[in-house]
Amino acid sequence: MSVSSGGERVLVYGADGLVPGGADGEPAAADSWLVEDGRVREWDAHWRRFGAAVAGAGGPVARLAGFRGAVAAALPPAGCWFPRVELVDGRLQLRMRVAPPRTAAVRLWVQGTDPRLLPRRKGPDLAALGGLRARAVAAGADDALLLSPAGTVLETATASLVWWEGDALCAVDPALPVLAGVTAGWVLRRAGELGVEVRLRRVRPRELSGREVWTVNALHGPRPVTGWVGAGEGDGSGAQMTAGPAPRVAWWRARWAAAGEPPPATGTHWTPST
Repeated sequence: MSVSSGGERVLVYGADGLVPGGADGEPAAADSWLVEDGRVREWDAHWRRFGAAVAGAGGPVARLAGFRGAVAAALPPAGCWFPRVELVDGRLQLRMRVAPPRTAAVRLWVQGTDPRLLPRRKGPDLAALGGLRARAVAAGADDALLLSPAGTVLETATASLVWWEGDALCAVDPALPVLAGVTAGWVLRRAGELGVEVRLRRVRPRELSGREVWTVNALHGPRPVTGWVGAGEGDGSGAQMTAGPAPRVAWWRARWAAAGEPPPATGTHWTPST
């Protein structure tokens, strides 16, 4: 089994199932999710998004069903993991990774013009987004807010964005160049089930000042934005932004935490070597 310097195991999918190997090039398609003691959230939605990305990249769509089953069987039954499925050089592969540290809040850097070439497909722009997030961390934030050339809020380098306007839950208009967020989809669907009004909006950063704003992704779930870094410099508002209180997020984080389920799997789980 190939092991990167960071301790990642890469398994490539072939005639014999998942075997050690794989490549470290930038993926043409990718998807990832949190695994906690064998339980995952939104398993089917992640695979639908990955399948669409593989199809968009001209990858081996016919092999996805077998790959999905092999990945399900390979997920460790214990521990906290953040595996990523990838299409690299025309081959499907699984990158098994220990989950990075998780946090309950986030500070956003308001300087991030969107660097992506293919914003609706996860994979090809991961390196560019990683570089932008590194700049955000250097500026004292945790993630970078991506803006359109016109200054419209899109998402962050690693997450979708939702916010509250009174009792209405708002999300970025999906007609804008944004990734179809799996976790954001769960939040919006759950809101609809609860009778919460959902609005799809186009806003500039200054319109989020003072509001309850969350970033949402598969690793962290919903996290409140507790600070805006660089606002008034790159957002075109000329004014500093403040983070609003987040009285609702604890309830939603608890529901998200409870939403994990074992994926349908057959076969033997992969046991990580020491």
